[in-house]
Amino acid sequence: MGIGTRRALTSAATAALLACIGTLGTAAADEVPADDTAVSDDQTTDINDRQGWEDETDQPIDERETRRCTGPDTWYEFTSKKNYHVPSGWNGTKYKDGPGGTMTVSVTKSGSIALEVSGQGEFSAGALIAKAKATISAKVTATVTVTTGHTYARDIGRNKYGHMQYGSWGYKVHWKRYKSVGNGCGTPREIGRGTATLPTKETGWKYWETAS
Repeated sequence: MGIGTRRALTSAATAALLACIGTLGTAAADEVPADDTAVSDDQTTDINDRQGWEDETDQPIDERETRRCTGPDTWYEFTSKKNYHVPSGWNGTKYKDGPGGTMTVSVTKSGSIALEVSGQGEFSAGALIAKAKATISAKVTATVTVTTGHTYARDIGRNKYGHMQYGSWGYKVHWKRYKSVGNGCGTPREIGRGTATLPTKETGWKYWETAS
């Protein structure tokens, strides 16, 4: 097999599900500007083949704390997170080669990787991004621009097939939104919950092998 032989696999284009449900009546704590400026390629860090970085299961987060009665009317908390390689998801960023040999890949089509949010009740995608920047990673961003290039080579195990997927080394999180009750000293009321996939400014190739 010749070096650099590549067969592109089709994957669905990444869609940003920036849903903002029930935003009427949102308190000042949620009035955070959305991070809607795409991060350009020269602002990103290219990290390839981060073996062992992704979490197989959600890691619980305990953000519970004593809240003052004069605190914000509404707020967000993350209940769990896991390290996750957010795939770029368009043709020209995913390849398979083998068995054995060496595969050399490169991004052949530019695009963007965007925040995805889903949930129920009242929530704001912009406020969730702000919360994630403050509590999970300052590198979290709403959109990452991917340009062509980013060449990477990797040896494939004997009799194995190698797979390469370009994307962002980001996170998957579960979130909840709460509202204070009465004078704010009592048990808060949950008014929203859901999940979010958060890209970061760290991008690169994910590699794995299969038997066929």
